[in-house]
Amino acid sequence: MSSAALASTFFATSPKLPRSNLIRKLPRARSLPQLNRATLIAPIVVSALGAEFARSDSESELDSGNGVKKLVDSLFVLCTSVALSAALFFADIDSASAFVVTTPRKLQSDELATVRLFQENTPSVVYITNLAARQDAFTLDVLEVPQGSGSGLVWDTQGRIVTNYHVIRGASDLKVTLSDQSTYDAKVVGFDQDKDVAVLSIEAPKGKLRPIPIGVSADLLVGQKVYAIGNPFGLDHTLTTGVISGLRREISSAATGRPIQDVIQTDAAINPGNSGGPLIDSAGNLIGINTAIYSPSGASSGVGFSIPIDTVSSIVDQLVKFGKVTGPILGIKFAPDQSVEQLGVSGVLVLDAPPNGPAGKAGLQSTKRDAYGRLILGDIITSVNGKKVANGSDLYRILDQCKVGDTVEVEVLRGDKLEKIPVILEPKPDSS
Repeated sequence: MSSAALASTFFATSPKLPRSNLIRKLPRARSLPQLNRATLIAPIVVSALGAEFARSDSESELDSGNGVKKLVDSLFVLCTSVALSAALFFADIDSASAFVVTTPRKLQSDELATVRLFQENTPSVVYITNLAARQDAFTLDVLEVPQGSGSGLVWDTQGRIVTNYHVIRGASDLKVTLSDQSTYDAKVVGFDQDKDVAVLSIEAPKGKLRPIPIGVSADLLVGQKVYAIGNPFGLDHTLTTGVISGLRREISSAATGRPIQDVIQTDAAINPGNSGGPLIDSAGNLIGINTAIYSPSGASSGVGFSIPIDTVSSIVDQLVKFGKVTGPILGIKFAPDQSVEQLGVSGVLVLDAPPNGPAGKAGLQSTKRDAYGRLILGDIITSVNGKKVANGSDLYRILDQCKVGDTVEVEVLRGDKLEKIPVILEPKPDSS
């Protein structure tokens, strides 16, 4: 009997395993060592014995007649069918799947590390939608419409989400979408406009909240690999890679214009929608929060900036405890740097020093007009604690290193004389 006839007979005599079912049970290969050797050998041995009997019977066919030949052929087919059926039915499905061999995709070690990093940290990245109240011009109905979106990260299992302040600025309502696409209403815990950091809170089950591992940004090196995860242009959970291009950069806050110091520069692609997302090192630890890009076109140009995690951690701790950042202030309003440059002097010109503020209490003088409308310049701050102040950024940089209650020595140019005035720093007033 031919092999084709044998195969057709086997499938026809196996009602429990039709051809279609057999194919469905063998979708993918695993490894041949999983198969029981006896399972593989048994049908082969039985088939060989059956073939030998068939050969012997064929030699004696002339003596025994057609009846004996038909009986032997039937016995051979029956034994082979039973053996194959038993081998397939009693073997594990995983073992049987080894009959179909496919080549797995091969990845390099660095690719595997990147894939693993993305898979482990993606659940910690969220999508934030900024909703604003708008009134319909015809019906006068108040509607909530999306006015922006960004990224954020899960800070702890208490439901706190950290993002950029400019992501939530001007929102009447906020929505946070987790990696499993579940969406929750978010409340603002607090924010620091000067450093562009905000903390939100959502009421989500702890099982859905996976905090991102917090790293350290003080020991970063230029050239080390970094990874940015976010939602650029509304495309959720996008990974970009790059290196640290520079350290200790300084950018201005989008809300207040105050300088943000020690910023991380990276060439990992950061686009609109990445703001508030994490910048991760090769160990999977959070080292910064993506906040801005330098680009005339508004798209990534290979120059992105992230707020270092050491700065973010101290701000988040204060926001969680107090709902605000208790940073020190001098209590003055000063003129733009360009105006002071036009006067031919270097320093910060005091426009207003309210009498109930730290500078006003210490005696700093404001700019004012006399009875004839002539402008009388106020004090020009030239140094604080012996550190030169050439512009507003220098003043902010010095104050960032001070604490509430510290007494600083402010040197001012008053008329043609230099005077040193001690000022006790006070906390920043509440921001609405």
